[in-house]
Amino acid sequence: MSEDMTEKPKTAKRPQGLGRGLSALLGDVSREEPVASSAPQVNGKAVQSIEVALIHPHPEQPRRHFDDGALQELADSIAKRGVIQPIIVRPHGGGFQIIAGERRWRASQRAQLHRIPAIVRDFDEQETLEIALIENIQREDLNPIEEAEAYRKLIAEFHHSQEALGRIVGKSRSHVANLMRLLDLPQSVQQQVVHNKISMGHARALIGAPDCERLAAQVEEKGLSVRDTEQLVRRAKTGGEVPSNRSSRVDSRDKDPDIAALEQHLADILGLKVEIAHGGAATGGTLSMRYSNLDQLDMLCQRLSGERI
Repeated sequence: MSEDMTEKPKTAKRPQGLGRGLSALLGDVSREEPVASSAPQVNGKAVQSIEVALIHPHPEQPRRHFDDGALQELADSIAKRGVIQPIIVRPHGGGFQIIAGERRWRASQRAQLHRIPAIVRDFDEQETLEIALIENIQREDLNPIEEAEAYRKLIAEFHHSQEALGRIVGKSRSHVANLMRLLDLPQSVQQQVVHNKISMGHARALIGAPDCERLAAQVEEKGLSVRDTEQLVRRAKTGGEVPSNRSSRVDSRDKDPDIAALEQHLADILGLKVEIAHGGAATGGTLSMRYSNLDQLDMLCQRLSGERI
């Protein structure tokens, strides 16, 4: 389908409902079909073939860490099959600035392509950063630190509240808040998260811990679980051993051993004290879990709701 080549670009409107996903923002541009290098250069929604040398990354792109091995695999694939999905760019400084697809652009450079398929959009700075963040989150390309830094920047520069930002990216307010708290960790511990040496759950447990870097090194070296890390931090804060949940396994000697075993099983999974008051098959019973701070409560809520910790 041809379009009028002389049509003037329309004034960009702010995307509505960013949480709806990239397809709603960028149009139907995710067709899994190779795009020929001779694709027509048409302004608007059509795919264009743009010189790689005219494209440059956004300096505030949320994603900073690119795995070299995975990038080389993508470059090898592009060398054989071409770029399957166009990148998204905006006009900038006599060339084009990447909104989404920097990894494909980097791999195309490695594959020594001279041109790359792209969709041109006339977005402003705020829209560019928001869409870049959404695109990376939807692809699960960001590590927790990169995601947290992107949230901090959007809040600082564009005055989003955590709740509003959560709506934009389709996450809960607590998810945004907990990620941003990771930025309170020492840089060396943040780098352990970036390089996947410890998980976000480990990092959250280490926030506010004394001698945090030493404890993080122990977690990595010993391969401790998140629950083990929480106990390690409690010992460091109290200067002594922290009683295990096992010490309070059965408060009453006449408790049903099956119920006691179930309590302990849940306590081991959740890292919290669990009590079950079972009144029998006809009456049912109650399940209670005791938490000592809001972080434990939030982690419990995330585990129950299935959110990433």
